[in-house]
Amino acid sequence: MIEQKIKTALISISDKNGLSEVLKTLNKYKIKIISSGGTYKSIKGLGYQCTDVSSYTGFKEMLDGRVKTLHPKIHAGILHDRSNKKHYSEMNKQKFPSIDLIIVNFYPFQKIVTSSKNDKEIIENIDIGGPTMVRAAAKNFNNVIIITNISDYSDLISEMEKNKGKTTLSFREYMSSKAFGLTAYYDAMIANWFNQ
Repeated sequence: MIEQKIKTALISISDKNGLSEVLKTLNKYKIKIISSGGTYKSIKGLGYQCTDVSSYTGFKEMLDGRVKTLHPKIHAGILHDRSNKKHYSEMNKQKFPSIDLIIVNFYPFQKIVTSSKNDKEIIENIDIGGPTMVRAAAKNFNNVIIITNISDYSDLISEMEKNKGKTTLSFREYMSSKAFGLTAYYDAMIANWFNQ
């Protein structure tokens, strides 16, 4: 039962419900938070410290927000194997910190598809950065915890409380399976829209 200490979290959510409870727990365990856009504003608005993605990566978001989190500092932070010496030295060389917790929910694609006939608007609501981070974190469940559903916030909080700011491998693996389930469902929705 390998426990993993959470030091840094990246939060990028379209649905802000339940956020303050999670932030309270992250704050209790002195976890640094990275975020962007509306999520960043919400976190600051709730009175918590947060680093904007652009100042974290040193790279301004571009293409009307299409490119925000697609950056080596973010993805190396999520994907590196903490037990691999080569990964460790590459991360040190680049001065890239680890990112241990990802909380992401996607743009509401289904809602847009059912409420809009505007193809351009629908396409702009296909989330790229979110699913990419989710898949990266889910792949690296040995080291990273991925939360994709508001209904899992309470489980995350109790897991962290029980393990003093850490998570167990079995919990990370379970959240990973849920995350891959979500990306499969999300891609299927998009494929269905294209097929129609």
